[in-house]
Amino acid sequence: MSTTAETTRTDGAAVDYRPSRTLTYATEFQRQWRRRRTQLALGFMVLLPVILLIAFELGSGDDDGRNGRGQFSQLVDVAVSGGLNFALFTVFVSASFLLVVVVALFHGDTVASEASWGSLRYLLAVPVPRARLLGVKLGVALSYSALAIALLVGTALALGTLRYGWHPLQSGIAAEVPAGEGVLRLLSIAGYLGLTLLVVAGLAFLLSVLTDAPLGAVGGAVLLYIVSSILDQITALGTLRNFLPTHFSQAYLGLLTTPMQFDDVIKGAISAISYAAVFWGLAFWRFSRKDVVS
Repeated sequence: MSTTAETTRTDGAAVDYRPSRTLTYATEFQRQWRRRRTQLALGFMVLLPVILLIAFELGSGDDDGRNGRGQFSQLVDVAVSGGLNFALFTVFVSASFLLVVVVALFHGDTVASEASWGSLRYLLAVPVPRARLLGVKLGVALSYSALAIALLVGTALALGTLRYGWHPLQSGIAAEVPAGEGVLRLLSIAGYLGLTLLVVAGLAFLLSVLTDAPLGAVGGAVLLYIVSSILDQITALGTLRNFLPTHFSQAYLGLLTTPMQFDDVIKGAISAISYAAVFWGLAFWRFSRKDVVS
C-alpha cells in the first residue's frame, strides 16, 4: 500500500517550491519595460542626439555667435567635424546631469514604486525571497542603465556619421586619433562613465529601500551627487576631495590624451565600485530586516 506524498519539506516550504521560479530576471525585465518611465527614459536617449543635430543645423549659419562662446564654441566646432566627434560631444553634455538622472530613476524607482503601489508585500507573499527580489531588481536596473548609455552613444554615432561623415576623433586636448582607435576610446569613455554612475545607482537603490516615495529616492540620489560635485570644487578641502564619490567623475578625459592616462581612471573605477558595494550592501541588509507593510 503506497503512502501519501509529503507536501512540505523539513523547513516548512512546499515540496515543489523553488525560489528561482518565483521572480525571474526576464519577468522583471518585461515588467519594467512596460512601465512608461522606462519607455520615456530610453526614448529620450534616442531623441537627445536628434535634438542636438537639429540645433547644430539651425545654428550653422550663426558664426558670430559661435565665435563668442569661448571654450564651448571650440567643442561645438569639433562636434560637427565627424560622427565620432558628434558622439563624444553628446556624451560630454549628458554626463554631468542627464545620465545621472536616468540612472537614479532606474534604481531609485524600482523598489519604492512597488511599496507606493502596495504591491511589494504581495511579491514577498508569493513568496519571493527578499534577497532574490532585490537581486533581480538590481540586475534589471543595471541592465536598463547600460542600455540607456548604449542607446545614447549608438544613436549619436550613427546620426553623426550619416550627417558629418567618418573622420578621426578630435578632442581639443590632444592630437587627432584615427577613426578605428577613436571608436575604442569612445567605448572606453562610455564604459568608464557607466562605472562612475554606479555611485548614483548604489545610492538611489539604497534610498529606494529606505523610503516608499520613488521621487524622494530619485531626487535624493541626484541631490547628493550634485552636493558631492560642488564640494569637489572647493580646493580648501585638500586631499579630502579624493574621497568624494564624484572626484574622479571626469577622469575619462585621460582616455583622450596621447598616450592615454589611466591612473585616475583606475582610481575612479575602484572608488565607484567601492561606494556602490557599500550602498548595495546596506540596501540588502536593511531590506532583510525591514517590516514591509505596503
